[in-house]
Amino acid sequence: MDGQSNPYRHIRVRPVSQALGAEILDVDLSQDIPDAVFAEIHRAHLEFSVIVFRDQQLSPLRQKIFSARFGTLMSHAIERFRHPEHPEVMVMTNLKDAANRNIGASRAGFEWHSDQSYKPAPALGSMLYGIECPPVGANTEFANMYAAYEALPAERKAQIESLYGIHDYAWSWATFLKDRAPLTEEEKAKVPPVLHPLVRVHPETGRKALYLSEGATRSIEGMSEAEGRALVQELSDFATQPRFVYSHQWRAGDLVFWDNRCLLHRATPSDPQYRRVMQRTMVQDDSLVRRLAAQSA
Repeated sequence: MDGQSNPYRHIRVRPVSQALGAEILDVDLSQDIPDAVFAEIHRAHLEFSVIVFRDQQLSPLRQKIFSARFGTLMSHAIERFRHPEHPEVMVMTNLKDAANRNIGASRAGFEWHSDQSYKPAPALGSMLYGIECPPVGANTEFANMYAAYEALPAERKAQIESLYGIHDYAWSWATFLKDRAPLTEEEKAKVPPVLHPLVRVHPETGRKALYLSEGATRSIEGMSEAEGRALVQELSDFATQPRFVYSHQWRAGDLVFWDNRCLLHRATPSDPQYRRVMQRTMVQDDSLVRRLAAQSA
């Protein structure tokens, strides 16, 4: 970009793929971030949907501090994998304790999904920090749901414009996480199914994006279970074609922040002989929370 069109004066931004994503250079997230620098980081997040910071040294507290610049932090609905001292931090690891019990989420997110879509107010964004990363595998893939929506035929756009997906966490757990202990009735009660439109308008950019996933959207409201599920799978398969996808290969010290409002993501498997330790924080969509509160008042 030339000097007049380049919106970034305080950070360097390097795109990482044709589909989406950019690396943010020369920022140390272990330190307090000046407002002018943060404003450009926020702008890059909206422009590229995924932003990557390499070679960071972050405690759970420092990750929380940076995450909270974007909005209120959310804790995962299921308590068993929360950090013992920082409940807003979810531990994701294949390590086990002395009793051979998982100390974090060990096999999670292998299906395309958007974090917390099973809540009335889903997560604005998710921030994942790599502490120990396998040398191969365990990539995180991201799919651009803006681009997928824009590439749909006009007649398909018209068909889905007013449809709502049924996002069901208990169904997702029972379907895709059979290696884990089942959810308790108390845990299921915390996450009843919710409806979200298949086409979502991003509250900050104003752009339309598909909002559904194979891993969390059970079916479509008003359709039979089978018919709705078939449409979910068709749209998810379309949206996750390679032309819409960026695959992030992790290195220790990477912090990646993505926009759940316009992306799907999934993890890829890795060899269990390699240690994997990561920390995730999630940012609440405060504007959506306020809107839902006003509607219920």
